[in-house]
Amino acid sequence: MSLKAQVRTDSLGNITVHMEGGLDFENSMPFRRELSSLMTENPLSTITLDLNRLDFVGSSGIGVFVETIKILNDKKKQIKIANVKTEFMKVFKLFEFDAMETMIMEFENDDTENLNLKFGNRRNTFQN
Repeated sequence: MSLKAQVRTDSLGNITVHMEGGLDFENSMPFRRELSSLMTENPLSTITLDLNRLDFVGSSGIGVFVETIKILNDKKKQIKIANVKTEFMKVFKLFEFDAMETMIMEFENDDTENLNLKFGNRRNTFQN
């Protein structure tokens, strides 16, 4: 299975790597080298790994992936992950990797901000 990655840079210089396909042992080491060079070339940028389109992660591939993030994030917390599927979170736990430390939580459509205006002042809201 192949791994594809699209690298995008935002206006602040932060980098998002959109990963697609599968991560296995065969492509995890080249990924480590590319990520390491990306960090070296952009030492002040936050690098976010978007795992949304990642379909498959082999056990040996995830081991190298977790090790890569731990090693590269050791000195400074430059690498973040986003859009992690539930099944991958379970695998991360097996490798004693606290993905929550590196996760970016984005809530673009946060409709909870004005709930008090909608429902807080009503009486008997359970009937509405």
